[in-house]
Amino acid sequence: MPSNFSFTRIASGGAFSAEERELAEEVPVAIEFNGVGYAVLMATPDAIAELVLGFALSERLVSPADAPFAVDVHATAQGVVARATLPPDRVEGLLGRVRHRVSDSSCGLCGIENLEQAIRPLPPVTTQSLADRSAIFRALAALSGHQPLNARTGAVHAAALVSADGSIRLVHEDVGRHNAFDKLIGGMRLKGMDWDGGFALLSSRCSYELVEKAVLADCPLLVTISAPTRLAAERAQSAGLPLVVLARSDAILTTTVIPG
Repeated sequence: MPSNFSFTRIASGGAFSAEERELAEEVPVAIEFNGVGYAVLMATPDAIAELVLGFALSERLVSPADAPFAVDVHATAQGVVARATLPPDRVEGLLGRVRHRVSDSSCGLCGIENLEQAIRPLPPVTTQSLADRSAIFRALAALSGHQPLNARTGAVHAAALVSADGSIRLVHEDVGRHNAFDKLIGGMRLKGMDWDGGFALLSSRCSYELVEKAVLADCPLLVTISAPTRLAAERAQSAGLPLVVLARSDAILTTTVIPG
């Protein structure tokens, strides 16, 4: 269920106000078929049985002609465990899928087979952004001009390295928001580039996985176009990663003090 989180709203003209936002919950859901750990998905913790039934069909573990199977759902301190038993004639296909699973561009946790691995401790962020709010608004206004693939297709995300003055230094695009950020981080490494008091700007929502990637890359400030989940906001807070979210041309929401 959604829950409240405190932000500071900063308008483009400089006006400040406190704002409480409802943030969607995001928890790891470990899915087991016939006693085999198959995947851990990050999901909203409702309609879990429906999620598992649909996931099994999408993974081609069952067919539309098969009768719906029962799903046992158990809430734990780490997340949710969902257990189901596929028909005997589907077990061989299940084991084959387990052996040959491939990563999906939208799922940052596929293949992790227990909840303890899903939410791992993060190191503290050691860098600091020198960007002020005018730099953030400047980068927001310029980002679309650095997205040629999205301009042609309207179907990809962007991840940008932005300097402290709001200049965009490097951009990568991908159909997957996680992939775009990984490309940016990898591109920075290949080019010998650092954050240098700047920040990362992503044309997506702020998910738990993106927060984790930012922290592990020692990013000093993460700016996203859309809202965070509750887990993303909490994990960023615990690692000392400042967030700017729902970043639009007229206003931004922030968890930290952004100078003028």
